[in-house]
Amino acid sequence: MTTLAPARPLGDFLREWRRRRRMSQLDLALEADISQRHLSFIESGRAAPSRDMLLHLAERLEVPLRERNPMLLAAGFAPVFAERKLDDPALQPARRAIDMVLKGHEPFPALAIDRHWTLVAANAAVAPLLAGVADRSLIEGPVNVLRLSLHPQGLAPHIANLVEWRSHLLERLRQQIAATGDRVLRALLEELSGYPVPEDTSKAAAKHDYAGIAVPMDLRTEAGLLSFISTTTVFGTPVDVTLSELAVESFFPANDETARLLRQMTKAGPWKATVEA
Repeated sequence: MTTLAPARPLGDFLREWRRRRRMSQLDLALEADISQRHLSFIESGRAAPSRDMLLHLAERLEVPLRERNPMLLAAGFAPVFAERKLDDPALQPARRAIDMVLKGHEPFPALAIDRHWTLVAANAAVAPLLAGVADRSLIEGPVNVLRLSLHPQGLAPHIANLVEWRSHLLERLRQQIAATGDRVLRALLEELSGYPVPEDTSKAAAKHDYAGIAVPMDLRTEAGLLSFISTTTVFGTPVDVTLSELAVESFFPANDETARLLRQMTKAGPWKATVEA
């Protein structure tokens, strides 16, 4: 188990997460199938919820597993969600699943990240895309994927639609902060927002038309212009904090030319890994 800070009153946690989810007491009571009066008593400390009730409320509020342990402590219960390192034997089935997904996605790039966008693992297709990174410290562990993408000496100069892609990444980060309240992510957003914005901001509108379903990333490489759309995969029913915060970002070719170039790069020979997770 992780070491947790002294607990605040349970009512503070519930009110904070209700407000973050923009839910009134009545909204939450209806979602949890309890009376508003009972919920009010829990928040005010006049009633003590059972552990099952507290976890039920946390589920309705979509509280991250990491934040449920302090809520349990505040109510007088022991934490129930473990936080293990990814190399812990208990997580080996999950690690093998991640490696299978990454390997199976080749010759297209895919990578696994943690809650702070720190690189956990990457497949062989990622390394050749980083050949143009000027500041090699950006690809030495620990690697922050967002910093690598938007840093002026990282991938940013090679992203043809940087204004569009930057806007997309920062909005994703804002949504993540709104969902979790993570202070590290707030600091990361402030850092990334301070990076130079391309002068051609008048071209910020999307150049692509994918029926509004995806924002592509156009990357200039020695092989040519590669255009990607991405998907995010998470574990569906995690009960471990570490596992709940892992995500796999898979990049798919947005056009036939990109698919052709990536397959050509595969046939050219084995790729040397240059990214340190």
